Amino acid sequence: MGCEFSKMCSCCDTIEDGVVAQPGNVENDMGETSDLPSFREFSVEQLRNATSGFSVENIVSEHGEKAPNVVYKGKLANQRRIAVKRFNRSAWPDSRQFLEEARTVGQLRSPRLANLLGCCCEGDERLLVAEFMPHETLAKHLFHWETQPMKWAMRLRVALYLAEALDYCTSKGRALYHDLNAYRIVFDDDANPRLSCFGLMKNSRDGKSYSTNLAFTPPEYLRTGRVTPESVMYSFGTLLLDLLSGKHIPPSHALDLIRDRNLQMLTDSCLEGQFSNDDGTELVRLASRCLQYEPRERPNPRSLVSSLVPLQKETQEPSHVLMGMPQGGSAMPLTPLGEACLRMDLTFIHGVLEKLGYKDDEGAATELSFGMWTNQIHDTLNSKKKGDSAFRHKEFKAAIDFYTQFIEVGTMVSPTVFARRSLSYLMSEMAQEALNDAVQAQVISPIWHIASYLQAAALFALGRENEAQIALREGSVLEEKYNAN
Repeated sequence: MGCEFSKMCSCCDTIEDGVVAQPGNVENDMGETSDLPSFREFSVEQLRNATSGFSVENIVSEHGEKAPNVVYKGKLANQRRIAVKRFNRSAWPDSRQFLEEARTVGQLRSPRLANLLGCCCEGDERLLVAEFMPHETLAKHLFHWETQPMKWAMRLRVALYLAEALDYCTSKGRALYHDLNAYRIVFDDDANPRLSCFGLMKNSRDGKSYSTNLAFTPPEYLRTGRVTPESVMYSFGTLLLDLLSGKHIPPSHALDLIRDRNLQMLTDSCLEGQFSNDDGTELVRLASRCLQYEPRERPNPRSLVSSLVPLQKETQEPSHVLMGMPQGGSAMPLTPLGEACLRMDLTFIHGVLEKLGYKDDEGAATELSFGMWTNQIHDTLNSKKKGDSAFRHKEFKAAIDFYTQFIEVGTMVSPTVFARRSLSYLMSEMAQEALNDAVQAQVISPIWHIASYLQAAALFALGRENEAQIALREGSVLEEKYNAN
């Protein structure tokens, strides 16, 4: 999941492929400051590297490969995690329009958004790059929860933060949001809800696409085929119903229940005893206003914020506590290998890599040329054998030379060779080269925990503590999955 290699850490200006991205220092309307880099353009190759070749393992779309526009998780050279949305080839035929839209959305910076960091417009490819949100979608936590239903206080917080996000976007001239639904709200490292920036982009060249079920579509959309700011308020009303009921109820059915004063049928039974009748009635009133048939009768985002602020409960409780999640993506307890990376115990890591052998190369991409049937294959494999022997005997300079000969021939690709050369570089106090090789190992084998751990060790050696901790957490998660399998 790596990409080409930056020369500076994420807390400074990052340099990637000669492009300097100055950290933004944009104050938003909530008085907070964003430390995100400015919007930039990426190449397809950079995003291919960041997502390990758009590997299936990195797909995070709710509908996986079958989704018309697939979203992948990825990681840049400075360890910043990203979400990459890859559009269907028939979308955005006008490259200029795509770039203009992306650049405009990319100027937005708010802690209520999963902000757009960049885009790629190369050939037929149209890709968007955003902040990665690790704690899934509102739909997952409301409709498909596994450990605990979402608490009432957290549901009210989601409603407020979403209203604030829409108010911010409106204040910056981006009042239109396409297909607002529970899948568009994601949760960050601290479990705070954020609105995905992807919906701020038109999802078709004429802005007419609306992918939700017709039962949830604003009535005026059926007449005109276009999204308006008032349409967004209608969709906000359906989200308030989702939060209240824990189900995706068609607005027409909900309005019938409201008219009949049958609020009990509308309320999630999991919320019993968590809120007063007055609070429930007020949320239903807000939903009813948003779902008015006439667009002009619906509230605007600013008035929604004003109405939702007084309803907030447990305001001192952090979101991750309300959601029952670890803070900041905190990792599980470290395994012996993770501890060795943290302590920079390179001898221990060497022992692990030596015992590991090449079993993780199974399934890795192997490219064979015609030269395989000539003396070239003999020489290539001989270089690897000599490298393995040097590595085993801790002759790391020689190991680097032999592995380099094997890699440069290019007839075979091996993540284990890159991992072993990475450690050899670390042993030789060549930390940047070690990081480059660890990233390459992960590009070849995206879910291999060893590659993440080696990145962590190299980053610790470079003094890039924050990025090293991120790589260490990632290695822990991947190792747990590896051991479970």
